[in-house]
Order: sequence, then structure tokens, then C-alpha cells
Amino acid sequence: MRKNFGAKPILYPQPVFIIASYDENGVPNAMNAAWGGISEENEISMCISADHKTTKNVLKTNAFTVSMATAEYVKECDYVGVVSGNKVPDKFEKAGFTAEKSEFVNAPLIRELPMAVECRLKSYNPETCIMIGEVVNVCCDESVLTNGKIDPKKLRPITFDGVNHTYVELGEVVGKAFSDGLTLS
Repeated sequence: MRKNFGAKPILYPQPVFIIASYDENGVPNAMNAAWGGISEENEISMCISADHKTTKNVLKTNAFTVSMATAEYVKECDYVGVVSGNKVPDKFEKAGFTAEKSEFVNAPLIRELPMAVECRLKSYNPETCIMIGEVVNVCCDESVLTNGKIDPKKLRPITFDGVNHTYVELGEVVGKAFSDGLTLS
């Protein structure tokens, strides 16, 4: 028997993105956003309301980075989601984050978060709150690589559990993509 929860924004896994941008004075800001994902091969889409400081920044600079929140920095990542940049202008610094300018877009990388997607703003619809970024580069600190590839066990990305209002670290490998299903042919 199944239990119905109604029409709610529940999906597993739901990535925890930390979106970073500069304001018009070059001051970094970051926010936590869990409603988003890859929408095309070179595109990322997120639902972010127009009143966020980050949205205002991105509309001015036409650039942003999206870092994967990690288990090691869960408190800092949650902080930038519960505190508004409109009210706390130095929340990036208060979170303990260090900004490092992206070499590809006019937006900060967060040194403490080892993986980021660097984006140019492609479009923003204030009615639907959908922000689409063109993926210009993906960068990753070598500390989370194994044999030159991103290693999720080292990265330790977290997902948002909207039902229980918790963050969950991703777990073990359970299969091989584009391979295991072929055994059913």
C-alpha cells in the first residue's frame, strides 16, 4: 500500500547547490538552493525567487558559480540558506567561506567547497523564478579526485531531504550505469 503526500516538491536525491555571485562592488555572496539540476548538456536550471540578493547579483553580473554542498561544510552551507544577503551583507565571510575569482566567469568560487560549475546567465524568468545558466566550466579540487576523476566518496556531496528537513550524505555505489541493465536483454 502506498501513502499519498499530495503535490509537494519532494524528490530524491535533491542536490544542495551553493550559488555564489558578486555584487556590483565585487563583494561575494552565496545562497543555498535545492531546487535545480542539469537541464541540457551545457545548462543548469534552478528555481530562485527574484527577491534574493544572489538573484539581483546574477542579473547585474550575468554570472554565477554553483558549488556542491558537502558533509564537511553542512553548517556553513545551511547558514547561507537561512540568512539573507539582503539583511547580512557579509554572510559569505560570516559563513567562513573564502572567495576565489573564477577564471571563466565574473563570479566567486568557494575555496572550501571542492567542486563547482561555473556559469554565464542564459535567462531568468521572474514569473516562474527559473534561472538558467550556460555551463562554461566544471572545476574540482584535486583532493577529491581519484585517477583524475571526481570521486563522490572524497567529495561527500549532500542532498536535501524535504520530507524530514535534513541533509543526507550520498552513499555507496550500487551498480554500473549503462551496463547493469544490459543483463536483462
